[in-house]
Amino acid sequence: MKKYLLFAFIGLASFSSFSQTKYSKKDLIWSDEFNYKGLPDTTKWNFDTHGNAYGWGNNESQFYTNKEINNAVVKDGYLHIIAKKENHENKNYTSARLTTSNKFNFTYGRVDVRAKLPAGKGTWPAIWMLGEKIQNTKWPDCGEIDIMEHVGYDPGKMHGTVHTKAYNHVIGTQRGKAIDLPNPFSGFHVYSIEWTKDKIDFLLDNKVYHSFANEHKTEAEWPFDSPEYIILNLAIGGNWGGKMGIDDAIFPVSMLVDYVRVYQKK
Repeated sequence: MKKYLLFAFIGLASFSSFSQTKYSKKDLIWSDEFNYKGLPDTTKWNFDTHGNAYGWGNNESQFYTNKEINNAVVKDGYLHIIAKKENHENKNYTSARLTTSNKFNFTYGRVDVRAKLPAGKGTWPAIWMLGEKIQNTKWPDCGEIDIMEHVGYDPGKMHGTVHTKAYNHVIGTQRGKAIDLPNPFSGFHVYSIEWTKDKIDFLLDNKVYHSFANEHKTEAEWPFDSPEYIILNLAIGGNWGGKMGIDDAIFPVSMLVDYVRVYQKK
């Protein structure tokens, strides 16, 4: 069964440290295994569209549609987030952005997302989290945890990053790390974080490659003692993803997600 025979990974000996916190099935507090068909489960996911007019602050080129099965569909045991070359509301591409905001958020724990990334110049898939308090404060004060980002013009290079008021890309102080991703487009990988009150570890296939420590200063450095929600999206273009242009010959392209699981010690 594809859902549970997941951890026979090879070729990762270069990672220097392993996850120290062990979670078990009894620690699972939320998940979507995508073992159904049709639109993503509306009790778990929202279609986020409110930033379309402004390119989400990144000058992105896609329009994120709302409950459109051509851009987000569950079939064959996977969530497919599909980007297409088509005109919609003054944008040249469509895609989807799913979030758990107002439906599920949590503070501390582990997130595992098993996914396969799209290939092609102009793609910008992301698996990430935002502080739920963004509804009452501004970015990046709310805290952002980028579990996985990949830009198509730099194939096979994965990024794990945090953004806070003190540490963010706008002022060039973001805290993160880029690593090589084996077989980025032909196979699935498990992208994870382990989040405690003292640090956030970033993992690829269950091995730690980057840590962000709580310096125990102020919320400007560490806003991560408050609930965060999960976001899955496939952007096209933008300040980063479109830095080297967009190859229109690649479309349609998809990010496939096998599961999303959140664990927390009782």
